[in-house]
Amino acid sequence: MAVRVSFAACAAAALLVLPSLACARPGPVVDAPAGAVEGRADGGLRVFKGLPYAQPPIGRARWTAPKPLAPWTGIRQATDFGPACVQPSPPPGNLYGDAPPRMSEDCLSLNIWTPVHARRAPVIVWIHGGALTTGASSEAVYDGAHLARRGAVVVSINYRLGVLGYLAHPALSAESAVGVSGNYGLLDQIAALGWVRRNIAAFGGDPANVTIAGESAGGLSVMYLMAAPDARGLFAKAIAESAYMISTPELKQARFGAPSAETAGVMLAAKLHAPDIAALRAMDPRMLTDAAAVAGYAPFGVVDGRTLPRQLVETFDRGEQAPVPLLAGFNSGEIRSLRFLAPPRPTSASVYESVIRDRYGDLADGFLRLYPATNLEESVLATTRDALYGWTAERLAAKQAALGRPAYLYLFDHGYLAADRAGLHGFHASELPYVFGTAERLPAHWPKPPAGGADAALSDAMIGYWTSFARTGTPTASGEPAWPAYAAGRAYMTFADRPRPSDHLMPGMYALHEQAVCRRLRKDMGWTFNVGVVSPRLTDDDGVCRRAAADALRP
Repeated sequence: MAVRVSFAACAAAALLVLPSLACARPGPVVDAPAGAVEGRADGGLRVFKGLPYAQPPIGRARWTAPKPLAPWTGIRQATDFGPACVQPSPPPGNLYGDAPPRMSEDCLSLNIWTPVHARRAPVIVWIHGGALTTGASSEAVYDGAHLARRGAVVVSINYRLGVLGYLAHPALSAESAVGVSGNYGLLDQIAALGWVRRNIAAFGGDPANVTIAGESAGGLSVMYLMAAPDARGLFAKAIAESAYMISTPELKQARFGAPSAETAGVMLAAKLHAPDIAALRAMDPRMLTDAAAVAGYAPFGVVDGRTLPRQLVETFDRGEQAPVPLLAGFNSGEIRSLRFLAPPRPTSASVYESVIRDRYGDLADGFLRLYPATNLEESVLATTRDALYGWTAERLAAKQAALGRPAYLYLFDHGYLAADRAGLHGFHASELPYVFGTAERLPAHWPKPPAGGADAALSDAMIGYWTSFARTGTPTASGEPAWPAYAAGRAYMTFADRPRPSDHLMPGMYALHEQAVCRRLRKDMGWTFNVGVVSPRLTDDDGVCRRAAADALRP
């Protein structure tokens, strides 16, 4: 716990002891319920970094729900980011960045950017992506300064990742007062939202006007939070960028082609030669994380009947998700930077068409109209893009509209020279520097957008739409076209060279994948990356899924 010496005391000591001693100029101090904090001034903003929102999940607290942190005394220094949560190192040349400079199991912290004179300002809580395995709130692309200069209070959070964040195991369930395990990273996110609810007014934010927002696994987390009863009331709006509504393990039983989460935990412990939970807790966090990744452990939320009551698809079908305004979308080239998610390209057009007809049955004609054999590479990429990201984005908009809530859909289809030359037009996460205004702060291998000009104008528009949505629930941008709600004829906004409203996104796409997932759900098949030529056989049904898809197109 850091307690600072006042600037006046420091100056007096310098005059008496060492006149050349330079005392740091004091930063802005906020006296919050959690305790007093000193940050830094940054051009009309106050910035606070590395604020803890829960007790460290270390030692015996590994794989337990986050515990509240007692208020600290004195003034805590909040000028540096906290360490990232423990994660595997990315491969060399990774497009999305290098390993964080600091990692620790003691990583549950958040950062705040707030205008100097903010009072009851809208709050955006950003949840980073990284497949629930990597990432950190300290990544430069997530700098909240530009959003804050539009009048929002921006909060970015860390949460437990990988095996440390999502392991389920019968022994952990037995320890739990509520008889469940897993979802620790999701519980961290809920704890961070609780901290925001209690403290953000001291920083000028409105605790009743919080927007949760995230991209990729952050978008997945947004959906988990919309489904989680314990998160209800902690946010008023949601933004999901490139989310994916895939099937997820259930705690106690094998379903949808996956073992139970507890069984998966037992299997992992055996691979790591750990006879019990005590042995797993005794492992070094870095060694444990790396070994689990090598063993094939993949973190996902766990359907435990409590934090996640049921599969996301079922929650949204029942209308049990948070009834909040929503902004959701995806990118045209999602899979161009995630080619490992796509199945191998068939050897010929005839082989492709034959396999699709075998796997999709009566849906095959519609499938081949959307993803023809005339361009196999593009069709394979588009199939995985739409089955994961496109279908999810439109489904989110349709389901919120069905609840009578405002919903806004987008397609990010912006290209620029460096990305297009690399075959990465509209690649996964490429909207982020436009949303945050951080095109000059990208990882070394990220194709660099042009400075100024049309790209700067596009970023300015997107920042305007995102921050106005957080403020009022309606995305608007000065001098830009009105963004019609999805319910107005399945409307959406394309961000290409500039924002352009349109309607009926990729006709047939949503209905096709809605029927495919419905059939999988009814036949206990998983819906993840196993699409296109690697899809299971989706035999004709009794019309239930066809009617469900038709109903879904009537927001």
